[in-house]
Amino acid sequence: MHSHSMSGVVAFTAPSHRPLLLFFLLVTALFLGMPEAMAHAVAEGDKGFIQESSGVLLLPFIYMGAKHMMTGYDHLLFLFGVIFFLYRLKDVGLYVTLFAVGHSVTLLLGVLTEISISSYIIDAIIGFSVVYKALDNLGAFQRWFGFQPNTKVATLIFGLLHGFGLATKIQEYEISSDGLIPNLIAFNVGVEIGQLLALSAILILMGYWRRTGGFWRHAYAANVAMMSAGFLLMGYQITGLFVSA
Repeated sequence: MHSHSMSGVVAFTAPSHRPLLLFFLLVTALFLGMPEAMAHAVAEGDKGFIQESSGVLLLPFIYMGAKHMMTGYDHLLFLFGVIFFLYRLKDVGLYVTLFAVGHSVTLLLGVLTEISISSYIIDAIIGFSVVYKALDNLGAFQRWFGFQPNTKVATLIFGLLHGFGLATKIQEYEISSDGLIPNLIAFNVGVEIGQLLALSAILILMGYWRRTGGFWRHAYAANVAMMSAGFLLMGYQITGLFVSA
């Protein structure tokens, strides 16, 4: 049925079309129903709080960071792809740390240096990262080009790009310079807490799924659905870019 390697490349047999269609419809419904999450938006109440607050407010910013990551479906979808074929907690921790380091660096750097990139472009790149990871899981690069990209380097690079998305959004909300650095660090701590909570839930569900016979039957369909969601996100953001121009 399959073969597995540490690089995450797996050879699949073709699945039936029914589970593939179900996965695609589920992910499509999720993304079409959550346009704000895909655009790295912060809830209106949180937006108002960010704009009106000043001084060091660690706990509120930790809460907002965790809340953002728990509803950041594009981030979580990429991380889902990263851990899809990782079984050891040591490996999961390594890849998640690489992503977190990249995300933290550009989140802080982007806001402090006022580097601004169109959120549509950043979110389209995030969509591409989801497509890339799905193709990686399917072993497409090995089959097409005869080599396997370094998944650790790719995870770090996409972490850096993901961080710019939120940095750009925070700049739009004109956060006060009073207490800026402590609040940004607190927000980033919250993001990582939210990431760990979300990943813990994903790992528990993945653990149950992997123990069933359906995992290997549906792994192909799950990654194709993930790739489709990435393309949907790219299309959504590219369309938004041209419409807003």
